[in-house]
Amino acid sequence: MSLALDRLRLLLPDGVDAVLVANPVNVGWLTGFTGSSGVVIATAKEAVFVTDSRYTLQAAEEVGNMPTESFASPVELADYLAEVLARLGVTRLGFDASSTTHAQWEKWQAKWPAVTLVPASSLFDGLRMIKFPDELAGLREACALADAAFDHVRRLIQVGVSEFDINLELEFFIRRNGAEIAFEPIVVSGERSARPHGRASEKKLEVGDFLTMDFGAKWRGMNSDLTRTVVVGDATARHRELYDTVLSAQIEAVESVRPGVRARDLDARVRERFAEKGWDVFFGHSLGHGLGRVVHDSGRLAATSDDVLEPGQVWTIEPGIYIPGFGGVRIEDDVVVTADGVEVLTHAPKELLVLP
Repeated sequence: MSLALDRLRLLLPDGVDAVLVANPVNVGWLTGFTGSSGVVIATAKEAVFVTDSRYTLQAAEEVGNMPTESFASPVELADYLAEVLARLGVTRLGFDASSTTHAQWEKWQAKWPAVTLVPASSLFDGLRMIKFPDELAGLREACALADAAFDHVRRLIQVGVSEFDINLELEFFIRRNGAEIAFEPIVVSGERSARPHGRASEKKLEVGDFLTMDFGAKWRGMNSDLTRTVVVGDATARHRELYDTVLSAQIEAVESVRPGVRARDLDARVRERFAEKGWDVFFGHSLGHGLGRVVHDSGRLAATSDDVLEPGQVWTIEPGIYIPGFGGVRIEDDVVVTADGVEVLTHAPKELLVLP
């Protein structure tokens, strides 16, 4: 975690004495703390972690790269931080405006009259995009568990099984293997598979259904995000044409990942492939997003994105076509940008599977 603190200090905005890190994801990234209440005040030379008395012992165990302090009721966090800021001589404090409510900002203004609050959202937006080696190790394990969950649930897929059954089995498998679910799985079939973010229902699988499953595992603080689409019972020529179109575009996008590529260009390439068949109108979401300590992390592979790919970034590549009244196909892998190309982190089969 000292590497994270070093990176934060390198990016400290000019004109501030310190930054306040309050977003729990960024706090965990900086310190290793897994509790729900904690903040960091970091200057160019000092840093302190502050939590409340519920987490005094936990903070002492988990936070090893800076001193830890705690307070107890009736003292409030803002009052305690006023003392810390005065002790550190902070008069200009950077904060993440994108994750701070107006009410919270007003409270800080009232409690810290000698401190000028300086929005520093640009510091936090891309802070975690380049992953450290231990983060990549956690991602590989989270992706391996998602692959194993797909292999496991394939045995359940047959006519008469409900979307709920598959949803619960995915969640159970991930939790039984010691991880958390990264998000509520998306399990949709038949015409319902045309809903990119549909929720599992009591609908039972029927012959000729597309079945799309989007799920992930959270392991050591890192998340995987995997989508696979299969056909139940029998695949028609229309099923195969739609699936093959998405698959070929997805493979091309994955193989095009390398340093220096613009995110918007990757997105555009997939839309061009879909437009060749007139199906681009059925692809309404972006090609992918950043992935890491949160599922939808910083960065987007989208037509409006200004992101440029760099080594160490982790992205999802997830094109999809969704035709109302028929169904949809989405295929998603997690990838890391390397110095000379791409490493694919998810390895579940992508060829069209007709199950059982």
